Amino acid sequence: MVKRILLASPRGYCAGVERAVDTVEQALDLWGPPVYVRKQIVHNIHVVRDLEERGAIFVESETEIPPGATVVFSAHGVAPAVHENARRLALKTIDATCPLVTKVHSEARHYAKDGYTMVLVGHAGHEEVEGTMGEAPDSIVLVQSPEEAETVELPEGPLSYITQTTLSVDETNEVIEVLRRRFPRIEAPKKEDICYATTNRQRAVKAMLGSIDLLLVIGSRNSSNSNRLVEVARAAGVESYLIDDEAEIDEEWLDGAETVGVTSGASAPERLVERVLAWFAERGVTDVSAFAEEREDIFFKLPVQVRPEAPARTPG
Repeated sequence: MVKRILLASPRGYCAGVERAVDTVEQALDLWGPPVYVRKQIVHNIHVVRDLEERGAIFVESETEIPPGATVVFSAHGVAPAVHENARRLALKTIDATCPLVTKVHSEARHYAKDGYTMVLVGHAGHEEVEGTMGEAPDSIVLVQSPEEAETVELPEGPLSYITQTTLSVDETNEVIEVLRRRFPRIEAPKKEDICYATTNRQRAVKAMLGSIDLLLVIGSRNSSNSNRLVEVARAAGVESYLIDDEAEIDEEWLDGAETVGVTSGASAPERLVERVLAWFAERGVTDVSAFAEEREDIFFKLPVQVRPEAPARTPG
């Protein structure tokens, strides 16, 4: 029987997600609906539904948007070809790409310009990976695992690696160790690409695993960083489940668990944590405490078109 809930800290929204969601909300406030968004602005179904109710229209491709309309590019970033299509269609663009993803794009352009072949450590099909590879498709080789790193063939010449920002810290380090062993001269980014929020949330989960019997991770199925939190717990022998909200909790998971840990991915709003806690409270679990209090003070400015101090500016 569950007696106690421990909350991981930090959890939930990161600065890049907050910036992206605020960007769509500000665009709707300034110009009214419809505001188009290419792909999900962040990988959370609740956030997407809330914005749809306010008048945001989510599309898979910029080519689906009427010429001249306003479009927001998601936090995951887009390839240069997307920007070119937007110009061709005369779309009014607002780029909500997380600045830490933009950093990886800049690295890719820099290395490609200098004649490097890059290994991109990431997951095939993820929007962030697609956007990064689009910066230098002829110079980037995708590697998804330590096993692939053992067999990847790279051309002669200068080599470097870059990574997706939302990966497992431990598994990425394993991939990098293989690459460095096989290609001793491979260059690393000046600063690691896995973002602070991904690293902090994984570290917070690791710290609490010895004190819990089960971990619930609040986040959507397509959220890379949320899935990594589940994997971190399971790798340490603690059962963990990914849930979109309290409705997905299976009471059978709780059998034999006295202390349940709760965390949330970087795209999950705190109100979903509150709903999960209310679900437990309805079942008599009222002992809720933070395992550790760690605050993040990272802040990213909104895109210039939607900053409150410049409400008259139109997107472009």
